[in-house]
Amino acid sequence: MPTLTILAIAAGVALAFVLGFLLHRLLVLRETRGAGSQAERILADARREADNLRKEAVLEGREILSRERTAQLEEQQKRRTELDRKESELSRRTEYLDRAREKVERREAGLEAQETGLAEREQALIAKQQRVTKLMEEQNRLLEQIAGLSRDEARSLLMSNLEEEARLEAAKITRRIIEEAERNADDEATHILSTAVQRCSAVHVVENCVSVVQLPSEEMKGRIIGREGRNIRAFETATGVDVVIDDTPEAIVLSCFDPVKREIARQSMEKLISDGRIHPGRIEAVVSRIEADMEKSMMKLGNDLCLEADVSGVHPQIVRFLGRLRYRTSYGQNMFQHSLEVAHICGLLASELKLDAATARRAGLLHDIGKATDQDMEGSHALVGMDIAKRFEESPLICNAIGSHHEEIEPESLFAVLVQAADAVSSARPGARRETLELYVKRLQKLETIADSFDGVSKSYAIQAGRELRIAVKPESIDDSGAADLARLVAKRIESEVEYPGQIKVTVIREVRASETAR
Repeated sequence: MPTLTILAIAAGVALAFVLGFLLHRLLVLRETRGAGSQAERILADARREADNLRKEAVLEGREILSRERTAQLEEQQKRRTELDRKESELSRRTEYLDRAREKVERREAGLEAQETGLAEREQALIAKQQRVTKLMEEQNRLLEQIAGLSRDEARSLLMSNLEEEARLEAAKITRRIIEEAERNADDEATHILSTAVQRCSAVHVVENCVSVVQLPSEEMKGRIIGREGRNIRAFETATGVDVVIDDTPEAIVLSCFDPVKREIARQSMEKLISDGRIHPGRIEAVVSRIEADMEKSMMKLGNDLCLEADVSGVHPQIVRFLGRLRYRTSYGQNMFQHSLEVAHICGLLASELKLDAATARRAGLLHDIGKATDQDMEGSHALVGMDIAKRFEESPLICNAIGSHHEEIEPESLFAVLVQAADAVSSARPGARRETLELYVKRLQKLETIADSFDGVSKSYAIQAGRELRIAVKPESIDDSGAADLARLVAKRIESEVEYPGQIKVTVIREVRASETAR
C-alpha cells in the first residue's frame, strides 16, 4: 500500500511537471508570436515614414532647385539690363564724340582761314607802318626846321612840361580822393561809434590811493594806536598800508598804491572796530581771514563780470584774473568797469557790422587780463594777457585780439580792430582817466616837435588841449598841393609815434601877404 501511494504521488508529480512545462512552452510561444507581430508593425511604420521623408526631401529639393533657377534668371535679367544700359550709354558717348570731332574739325578749318587772313593783314600793316614811318620822319625834319629845336631837345621840353602837369594833377586827384575817403570814413565811423556808445552807459570814477574808515567815536583812535603805537605798527606790518590818523573827527585814512592791499586793510580795520578787540595777535588773525575771503570774493567778482558781459565757458583761472581787475587801475580808471564797458562796446560794434557779437564781447572782456598779474610775469600787459589766454586754451582769434590791442603785434581779424577801437573809446570818455599835468605837457611838446621837424615849417601850435595841431608853413617853400601832403604826413607820423585818446586834427596854414607903401 505505501508503495502504491508513493508511485501515485510520483506519477502525479511527473504529470504536474509535464503539464507545467507544456503550459510554460505555450506561454513562451504566445509571447514570441506577439513580439513578431509588433516587430512587423514597427517595420511597416518605419517603411511608411521613410517613404514620407523621401517624398518630402524630393519636394524640398525641387523647391530649392526652382528658387535657384528663379534667382539665376533674375540675375541674368539684371545683367542683361545693365549691359543694355551700358551699350546705350556707349552709343551716346560715341555720338557725342563724333559731334565734338566734327566741331573741332570745323573750328580748325575756321582757324586756318583766320590765320591766312591775319597773315595777309600783317603784311598789309607792315607796309602801312613803313609808309607811316617815312611820313613821320619827313614831318619831324620839317618840325625841327620850323621850331629851331632838335628832336631830343623838343622831347625833353615836352616831357618836363608833362611831368609838371602830371604832378599837379596827381596831387589834386590825391587830395580829392583822400578828402572824400576821410569824409566818408569819418561819417560812417562816427555813426557806428556813436550808435554803439550811446547804447552803452557806464559809470566813470577816478579812484584815489586812499580809503577812509569811519570810527564810532574819537576814543577808538587811541585803541587803534595802542600802547606806544604797537597796534598801529602791527596793523601796518600785516597789511602793508599806511594808517594816517589826523584831526579829522571820527575817521582815519588808509593809504597805499596797491588797491588789493588797501581793500584788505579797510575790511580788516572795519572788522576790528566792530569786534572791539584790537591787539597784535587779533590783528594778524583778522588780516589772514580777510585775505582768504578776498580770494573767494575775487572769484565771485569774476563770475559776476562774465555773467554781466554775457560771456560763458571761461576758464576758472581767467575768471580769477578778471575778479582781480576790480582792484586794478590805469590812469585812475578802474579796470573792472573798463573791461565790462569794452566788452559791451565791442558787442555793439560787432552787431552794427554784422559780425559775431559773442566773440567780440569775449575779446573785449579779456583784453586787459594782463594787468591783473603780479610782477612775476614780465612783458607788456597785452602780450602777457595773450600768453595767459593761450595757456588756458582760448581761441587764436581771441589771443590775437588781446595781444594786438596796443599794436604790439599785427591784428589778424576785424575783432582785433574792434577791441582797439572800443578800448580807445572807453579810455577817452570824459572822466574815465586821470592824466597828470606833466604827461599832458609832454604830449603837447611832442606834437609840436614832430611838426617842426618837417622842412618848410615856420611855426607849429598844439591847441584845444592837444586835440588840434596848427602848422604855419613858409609860402615860398611849400605850395598848396604840398600843404595837403604835409598835413597827411604829419598826421601819419603822429599816429605812429604818439599815444593819445580820441583824435588830433592837423591843420596846415599857408598864407602869402604882399604889401607896398604909396608915397
